[in-house]
Amino acid sequence: MNALYYGDNLAVLRESIKDDTVDLIYLDPPFNSNASYNVLFKSPTGNASEAQIEAFEDTWHWNIHAQQAFDETIKSGNSDAASLLMAMRSALGDNDLMAYLAMMAVRLIELHRVLKPTGSLYLHCDPTASHYLKTLLDAIFGAIFFQNEIVWKRTTTHSDSKTWSRVADSILFYTKGKTFTWNTPREPHSEEYLAAKYRNDDNDGRGKYMLDNMLSPNPRPNMVYEWKGFPSPGIGWRYQLETMKKLDAEGRIWYPTKKDGSLDITKRPRLKRYLDEMEGGVMGTVWTDISPINSQAQERLGYPTQKPLALLERILAASSNEGDLVLDPFCGCGTAVHAAEKLHRKWIGIDVTHLAIGLIERRLKDAFPGIKFEVHGTPKDFAGAEDLANRDKYQFQWWAVTLINAVPYGGKKKGADSGIDGYYYCKPDGKKTEAGIVSVKGGDNLGVQMVRDLRGVMEREKAPFSVLITLRAPTAPMVKEAAAAGFFDTPFGKFSRLQIVTVGDLLDGKFPKLPPQEYGGGYKQAPQEKPAQDKLL
Repeated sequence: MNALYYGDNLAVLRESIKDDTVDLIYLDPPFNSNASYNVLFKSPTGNASEAQIEAFEDTWHWNIHAQQAFDETIKSGNSDAASLLMAMRSALGDNDLMAYLAMMAVRLIELHRVLKPTGSLYLHCDPTASHYLKTLLDAIFGAIFFQNEIVWKRTTTHSDSKTWSRVADSILFYTKGKTFTWNTPREPHSEEYLAAKYRNDDNDGRGKYMLDNMLSPNPRPNMVYEWKGFPSPGIGWRYQLETMKKLDAEGRIWYPTKKDGSLDITKRPRLKRYLDEMEGGVMGTVWTDISPINSQAQERLGYPTQKPLALLERILAASSNEGDLVLDPFCGCGTAVHAAEKLHRKWIGIDVTHLAIGLIERRLKDAFPGIKFEVHGTPKDFAGAEDLANRDKYQFQWWAVTLINAVPYGGKKKGADSGIDGYYYCKPDGKKTEAGIVSVKGGDNLGVQMVRDLRGVMEREKAPFSVLITLRAPTAPMVKEAAAAGFFDTPFGKFSRLQIVTVGDLLDGKFPKLPPQEYGGGYKQAPQEKPAQDKLL
């Protein structure tokens, strides 16, 4: 069954994925010590996002978790990886980069474990840490199983670059064994090549063709024979006599002639290779034909590190077959699992934030109506919600906001609490988009002051209404205070200006009465997919 997992991918790999079960792994583990990647949402009006969430911070620090990852790698039994990581630490010291490498090493060991003997791994990275990651992969997979480094040109040059403009990413391709799934990717010949090579046409409906040599590449005594008066080449023909007869009967041999039309036996017959029967050349390792996700791209969801679907389709088509299992342990906005579903592969996606898992759920349901998959690690009942609230209040807030199809707002480093955890975008008058305020309280102690504070935020923001989502049941004074906020009229009916709803109610399908939304409610809708084409390489 296809599945999404919320949680640390190391724990998910160890607890939920068995040895030698995955056919293809694609991962894009972010690292750039000077940047944070954010999931950005835009309001339905298209304005720059007010709702900016740190889905994950792209800065790794040397702390107890990094030390634990380092220790686990040393004790993993992989002596090559242990020796390399110790050497790296000796050279780099205990810094952000070393923390990243330690955290990646222990995960790459687990990824190697779950990969089938015929499986492949593609690690997507930028120049910041690509060379370190390759040495780790050499140690864990074995240098002999490094197959290629693919260079993907992801952008054009930048006029403000202080040195050479960085325009490309690296994709490191490893296999677990010498035998692996491989569907040769081909690329079409250039117009220049076709014009130079395929110049002949007999006007018999078979199209253009080129002439190819019919001599054997090596001395072959059994291929030495006379053919239609043409003496045998010294090293023999390329084809056996029976094959030569078959080619001749099919009109696939071109014969040189004299001016009078008779055969010119001083020259050699040649083979006709028809254009419509010829595959393109084997694709190289420098990819310049797949554009990045730009601001106008239909598939763009607003996720800054989103990769083009075509990039993942190419990788999956080359290194997996229909029915194979594809794993993305850093699945972000879900491009790899989207490509897997489109190409009829099974898939597993893992991410450490509820926000990303929610985004992928929405993306898949938009693109593939009726799709069925499992979601693990997200709360399914009150006990699960309570556990999440106790472990990570920010994840709880983001998750709770999405239960009413609102857009999360705020982050761990936003500073003082603004009293806003999300926005519910709608058009109360049927014309103008407005944002209702959503506030989430996951604690045990609830009081009427929380409702008064929310009323104050609503007035400050000039919001038409607000919703307070609580983990515990509200007190009677809270309910009374909310009712005192009154109502507002719309063409769709009368709505309370301040409503309180519990997480338990939402999980039971009891939602607050709110103005209707346009599709998405502030989230970008993924385009619906058409059936996969037969030829994908």
